[in-house]
This record gives sequence, structure tokens and C-alpha cells, in this order.
Amino acid sequence: MMQTHVRTVSEYIAAQPKAAQAALRRVRRAIQKALPRAQERISYNIPAYQLDGRMVLYFAGWKRHYSLYPASKTLVAAFKDQLAFSKVSKGAIRFPLREPVPAQLIERIAKFRAKELATRRKSELALRSNRSARAAKPLF
Repeated sequence: MMQTHVRTVSEYIAAQPKAAQAALRRVRRAIQKALPRAQERISYNIPAYQLDGRMVLYFAGWKRHYSLYPASKTLVAAFKDQLAFSKVSKGAIRFPLREPVPAQLIERIAKFRAKELATRRKSELALRSNRSARAAKPLF
């Protein structure tokens, strides 16, 4: 939908069609409420939220819908019933603009993504720690 480079989320939303702007502002507020410590930025020319050095969630506006990215298999499975009215494709959840913004669902999705990344980070750190411990052991 957008062809120009934007620097802020406010610029991004303002550059969208009028019909999409109100919905995108609601999506933004829901994510900010769910992730108050997250840094808001533009990445890949769309709004993104970074927490503890990791990108948690992106959103984008389109002609007839807006999308949240990424939608992992775990996330989609956890919210299967609530996402029944949405179109879920590989890595994205599409919400139609003609429907009210499900702000509480978006908040829960944002929190789920943050927790998912925190769990992954802990697993990665534990794996590195185990590798370091094995490497430090004498071979004989």
C-alpha cells in the first residue's frame, strides 16, 4: 500500500488510506498497552515493536485488511478459536478493516509473542551455558 519511506509509526499511519487509519491507531494502542517497555520503530517500512533487543511484533495496513506479523505455529494454535474470523497465512494474521479491531485479542497476542521470545531466549542461553560447561571440562 505504501511506497514512500517513513520514519515513525505516526507517519506510517498518516500515509495510509483514511479508511484504515483509525483501525491502525487502535492496533498501535493495543500493542503499546500490552508491551509498555517495547521500543516502537519502523522496520521493513512497517511499524515494529522491539523488546530486550528482539523484534516482537509488526503490523501493516493494506487496502481491505491489516496484518500482524509474525504468526508462529504456536501462536496460531494458542489463539485458534479467537482467530476463526481472521485469515491466517504463513507468518501473518489478517484482520478485515470492515470488522471492529479486536484490541483485547491483539493485546493477548502481543503478550504471547513477548513471552514466546523470552522463553526462546532462556532456552538459547541455557544451551550456550551447557556448551560452555562441556567445553571447559578436561577431556581426560
